[in-house]
Amino acid sequence: MKVLQFWLSHRAELIALIGQHVLLVAISTLVAVAAGVPLGIFAARRPRLSAPLVGIANLVQTIPSLAMFGFLLPLPLLGGVGPRTAIVVLILYGLLPIVRTTIAGLQGIDPSIREAGTAMGMTRGELLRQVELPLAMPSIVAGIRVAAVVGVGSATIAAAIGAGGLGEYIYRGLSMVDSTVILAGAIPAAVLALLIDTGLLWLERGLASRRRTGTRRIAAAAATVIAIALVGSVTIFSGRRAAIVVGSKNFTEQLILGEIVAQAIERETGLTVDRRLNLGGTLICERALASGDIDVYVEYTGTALTAVFHQPLAGDSSAVLQTVRDSYARTGRALLEPLGFNNTFTILIRGDDGRRFNVKTIDDAAVHAPKWRAGFGYEFLERPDGFPGLSKKYGLRFAEPPRVMDLTLTYRALASGQVDLIAGDATAGLISALDLFPLEDNRHYFPPYDAVPVARAATLMRHPEVRRALTSLAGAISAEDMRAMNHAADAGRQDPAKIARDFLDRR
Repeated sequence: MKVLQFWLSHRAELIALIGQHVLLVAISTLVAVAAGVPLGIFAARRPRLSAPLVGIANLVQTIPSLAMFGFLLPLPLLGGVGPRTAIVVLILYGLLPIVRTTIAGLQGIDPSIREAGTAMGMTRGELLRQVELPLAMPSIVAGIRVAAVVGVGSATIAAAIGAGGLGEYIYRGLSMVDSTVILAGAIPAAVLALLIDTGLLWLERGLASRRRTGTRRIAAAAATVIAIALVGSVTIFSGRRAAIVVGSKNFTEQLILGEIVAQAIERETGLTVDRRLNLGGTLICERALASGDIDVYVEYTGTALTAVFHQPLAGDSSAVLQTVRDSYARTGRALLEPLGFNNTFTILIRGDDGRRFNVKTIDDAAVHAPKWRAGFGYEFLERPDGFPGLSKKYGLRFAEPPRVMDLTLTYRALASGQVDLIAGDATAGLISALDLFPLEDNRHYFPPYDAVPVARAATLMRHPEVRRALTSLAGAISAEDMRAMNHAADAGRQDPAKIARDFLDRR
């Protein structure tokens, strides 16, 4: 079984990712319990406040998790790339079920029981601790169970902001279109969710049937969770930051380039390098670099010009490079020397269609476009150098609105006939592997996209050897080199770290 073989060959990494995932869920669930139960008690005793409080928690739940990560990224203290932001989001998602079940458990107690306790001389606090909470505990644990299981699923998405966990494999598999790697992360996450659900269900039933035994169980479980959370807090929040943090976007080429940059720094400087690869995209990488959560990543000059600095399109490679370099310098960052290849957007169709219809340019494709379906990545549909300007430049009109999907999946969708035209990367290894045909940009719409490392100026001043290591990569990667490395990952299913290591060994 391929998944089992993958686990065995990556067992150390798998154990580390499972540990990260468990810590994210344990810490966030513990904090959600510590905040949610008191809020539930407060709302249960003040029915007028119950509806607004639950309404706010419901509103938080309606925000998609990836959007929530995006909202928190630029915030000081709470935001940034890494586990801190992930934990905050998981806490927010865990509050609703805990608050709601605490309210339900307390409000479901027979009033006569409270009256009996009051008649015995119990104070309000004693009544809560000795009568109400024990009776409501099965309901509260049910809410904790829901919160923990939701946390396991949401924590996989946290890999998009460099928080670690099993989502690393899922995003890596999506980038490489490799179902084995996807399953390598999805199966342990599903098993972890089932184990948590089963364990807390057992605890919940124990509380409902045998009160004393159940109380001892929840005390033991709470102590275990607290211990895990405390250890995890020290690991996540108190651990020393690596000397250099390298980031990357979330597609194959970026994973390889991120590894090349990281390994070059390690080889030539001896510094400790932390990898925050597979981040959500341009926006997340840009914010992470600006905030200091990462020190360097590889950007493309055309993307920086239009998507980062919102400058008009330009076709001259040298002029674009200088404009982007000056713009970065004004924000405390340094654009280094280009790596040697231009990964421009390329409009792709199936090779069979290109040969059958004799389509060679985007202008040729515009004639057939009214009968075709298009599929684009999320960024391409919105960015200024993307679909809006392209369709205006070439008069492209399709049979239906373009389908939006992950960039890597567009290649497979085109090859399988689900769409008829996509916007891909000129250096993508899947172009030749899937017999796709790149169309000539005969009206020269797309600006140059030279791959260039961009780093924080403060980091380069603190570690001048890092600048030397990055400069050593200038002009070292040709378009053919990059295409071959992408092909090795996408079609050959090779690990990006190995591909990068082999490339650096050959230099």
